[in-house]
Amino acid sequence: MNSNDPDHAPLRDVAQNPEATARYLADVQRVLLDIGRNLEALALETRVHCRDTHVAGDRWFDAWMRAQPVERSLKSVLRHVEGVTKGLEKSAFKRRAHDEAVANTVKKRKERELEKKRKKAPPLQAAPANPPQQGAPSHDSGYGGPTSIYDLGDRESA
Repeated sequence: MNSNDPDHAPLRDVAQNPEATARYLADVQRVLLDIGRNLEALALETRVHCRDTHVAGDRWFDAWMRAQPVERSLKSVLRHVEGVTKGLEKSAFKRRAHDEAVANTVKKRKERELEKKRKKAPPLQAAPANPPQQGAPSHDSGYGGPTSIYDLGDRESA
């Protein structure tokens, strides 16, 4: 692709493919981890140097007190680098999850639509097993009968 092309975006192809995105983020993460190791070594060497720098008339803790802001600053940078590397890993997983969610959206919508249709449609009533016949005495199904066990008549109790 030509870099003078107005539609050229260097990471567009990477952003459109979750595997390419994961590879790219893994490469960036490797670089940041290498930078983190270098920063750890720098922090250690800086700590040793700053704590060993004494000025005439110092008490034993003055060099240590002067070194604290520098050490805190480097420690903060290391924490941020670790946070960025964790964030890169997390975003690679979320990118893949996004594509899976997009792929499953059509299926989920169809399932929801079928569920709505099932809820809206009136349930079918089952036909009675023995339809009542003309002129024949109807058999009581047991509902609305006696309310006491003493009023059972010809029926048996449970």
